[in-house]
This record gives sequence, C-alpha cells and structure tokens, in this order.
Amino acid sequence: MEKTELTGKAMYDLAKRIFPIYRSITGDGVRTTLQILKDVCKELRICEIESGKRVFDWTIPNEWHIEEAYIENEAGIRIVDFNENNLHVVGYSTPVDRWVEREELLSYLYTQPDQPDVIPYVTSYYTERYGFCMTEDRKNRLEPGRYHMVVKSRLFPGCMNWGELLLKGETEEEVCFSTNICHPGLGNNETSGPVVLIHLAKWLSSLEHRRYTYRFLFLPETIGSIAYLSQNLEHMQNYVKAGFVVTCVGDDHHYSYIESRKGNTLADRLLKHVLKWSCPEFQEYSFLKRGSDERQYCAPGVDLPFCVFCRSKFHEYKEYHTSKDDLNFISADGLEHSFLVLQNVVSLLEKNRKYRMKILCEPQLGKRGLYPTISQKNTYGDIRKIQDFIAYADGCLDFIDVCETIRQSAVEMLPVLERLIKEGLIEALEE
Repeated sequence: MEKTELTGKAMYDLAKRIFPIYRSITGDGVRTTLQILKDVCKELRICEIESGKRVFDWTIPNEWHIEEAYIENEAGIRIVDFNENNLHVVGYSTPVDRWVEREELLSYLYTQPDQPDVIPYVTSYYTERYGFCMTEDRKNRLEPGRYHMVVKSRLFPGCMNWGELLLKGETEEEVCFSTNICHPGLGNNETSGPVVLIHLAKWLSSLEHRRYTYRFLFLPETIGSIAYLSQNLEHMQNYVKAGFVVTCVGDDHHYSYIESRKGNTLADRLLKHVLKWSCPEFQEYSFLKRGSDERQYCAPGVDLPFCVFCRSKFHEYKEYHTSKDDLNFISADGLEHSFLVLQNVVSLLEKNRKYRMKILCEPQLGKRGLYPTISQKNTYGDIRKIQDFIAYADGCLDFIDVCETIRQSAVEMLPVLERLIKEGLIEALEE
C-alpha cells in the first residue's frame, strides 16, 4: 500500500481534537463533533430528527445534557469527577443530589472487577437511572461514612443528530461507509472511525472521476442507523451496491473483518481480498460475532450488503469500553494504514467489472512491450501474471474473481489491467 498526502499525523491530530468532547446518542457533543468533521470535508451535512418520533419499533429518546457529576466525601474531597474523566458518569444519568451511606453508594457504582485499574464505559439510554463509574481498586478503598452524589443533567424534548455526506458519481449506484459518533472518551471505539472516514471522504471528493456515488454516515449507535433506515430504506435497497461499517480502526494490532449476514456480497469479497493480500494475519469473524449497526443494515427485510472493517475487533481487546482505550491506544500509523486499506477497497471497486479480451488467442505481447525480447529460463514470472489474467478475461468473472482465480493481488494487478485497456486488448462489459 502506498503512502498518500493524507498523513497519519493529520488523522491523529483530528482524533486529539474530538476525543475530549463528551458525546452520547444526543446532545451538544455530537453536534460539536460533526461541525469539526465538517471543517475537514465541507460536503458533510448535519441532520436531525426530533425526540419522540417513532422509527420502526423504536422511539427517538429525549435529548440529554450534562454539566457536572461527582461524588465527594464528608471532607469535600471528590472521589470521582466527570470533569477529570467523562467516563465517571453512567451515560444518560438522570439528575441527583443526595447524601448516602457507603453501603447504599455501592449500589450506584459500576466497576470492571476483572480489570481493577480501569474505569468502565457504562450507559443507560432507554431506562432512567443514575450512576457512577470508577476503578475497582478505588471502590475497594472507600471508607465508611457519608457520600454526596451529584449529577447535574437535563432530559428534554430535543433532537438526535447525525452526519451525512454524499459524493455524486457517474452512476447512481452507491457505496456506503458508516461509523458511530456517540461514544465519549474512547480512542479506538469510537474516535478512530469518524477520523478515518472523514479523511477517506476528503480524498474521494478530490478525485476528478468517480464511477460510484459514495455515501458516508456518521451515526449514533443503533438508534442512528435505525432512524436513518426508517427514512431511506427504499433508496438504499435500490442503489447501495456495497456497504462497510468502520469501527475500531486506530490501533496497531491485526485487522479484523466481520462478514455480512449473507457472507458473499461484493463488500465481503472486496474487503477479504484486500486484507488477504495486504495483511494476511487478519482475523475473519462470522456474522454471529456482529456488533451494532451491521445488525440493522443486514436485518431481514432490510438485507443491505454491509460487512464490518476493524483493526482490533470490539469485545475482543481488553481495553474496549474502558478508560484504557485512550489516545495512547491508537496511533498515527494505525489510523493511516486503516485509511490505506479502505483506499484500496475503493480503488478496486471503481475498476471492478467483467472484462473480455478483444483478440482471439493470445495477443502478441512483445510488440507492445509486455513480453521480454529474450526467452530464457526463469524470466517469465511477471509475464505469467499477464498471461493468466488474459486466460480468464472471458467476460464471465469480474476483476476480483479473476484475481482470486489466478491467485494474485487485485491491487497489484491494477496496473496490468490499465495497460491492457490502454493497448486496446481488453474491454469492459456493460452492466
């Protein structure tokens, strides 16, 4: 994979800007984050849907706003403080201002006992409650006495926001990339997805020609994709040819791929092929290991061709949904190489057609500079790739399937394809 002008440093700098913003499925944090992403790619639109609106079997919740949350002891010392780490409060906590004894306080505390030094990420979007998160070590050091619990928050009819970016192509057929924007204080899940996708959109917007139309969605998890589908399902079913949920793409570990519910879509074939040749250690997961928005895109009756691209897969790395998933867990290189994987996916999508040779039998490659002028043992490695491609370019298989058949990387075969087209030896079939 080649380096691009879009450096990992630029992506990491953007991650540092949006990481501290407190986000949930609604509220100012989401809107602020979307505005920052819009600064990177101006085509981004910030959309909204009002609280209380029914979307399939769900209802858009009230908007939530939080100003402060803490627990202090009788000496006025704060043992947890939302302003020090925004994971210290259970997401969507209702207001509270109470003094309680230690024994009662424990019922409002959430820890990760198997990781005693981390703060867990906990939410309660659809059941009203309040609570606090801290390390197990800190909880075990709490002394008997009274404690002051304070959450200054509001729940009110408002709206839920998401970002949508549409880049028109030469055809109405669409490729869709989707990620989440609702998690606070988490680097890989979910700061990395928006950072990589907004840069991918910026690169795509700079291209002079695009065969496909590209749609980018920056959504609150689950409720966001359900709301979006409730408004756009028919269009997506008619036009989306391939879709990718992008999440947890900022760390330096191996890549992961989760297949679509059907497992054999164009998106599946493309992502698996790119990962197989560029990152052979990648982990493949069945749809039974799915996460959130892919459940909605691939649901029965929806049946969109979406698979999932990650580095370390959610639920599979110990830092997931804890305070250890911070800016130190992701890196500039991790972000950039994930971008490059998706860039290669797009490049192959743009060229993936069925091709047919225009000449019967093998063309004379030598006069076109494609064959060595001296015939000698061990000089046929590169030429054999061309001959193999020609042998299967009969209009029956698309480019990805031809490269799979001849056991070659489609990314590395792109120059061969372009040279054969330039020499007038091959033609793309109309679809």
